[in-house]
Amino acid sequence: MPKYVIERNIPNAGKMSPKELNAVSAKSCRVLQSLGPQVQWMQSYVTDEKLFCVYVAPGPELIREHAVRGGFPADAIREVRTVIDPTTAE
Repeated sequence: MPKYVIERNIPNAGKMSPKELNAVSAKSCRVLQSLGPQVQWMQSYVTDEKLFCVYVAPGPELIREHAVRGGFPADAIREVRTVIDPTTAE
């Protein structure tokens, strides 16, 4: 199944408290559960002004629906074509 990176512009994301991050994560999980097992949240990276979320889904449509239902921005959805790491250079 394709993997996607979602860019979410969220001002002051890096200043969110553990309680706020917990609430956002819980809401995301509830919405994902209602959408079914085809869309899965793998992990997110929180930076000062953005979240970069990694999802597995059959296409971007379910990711967009998750954003709408959860009230989360999905400013860019990009399909991952391949993954590289230091072992790629070997």
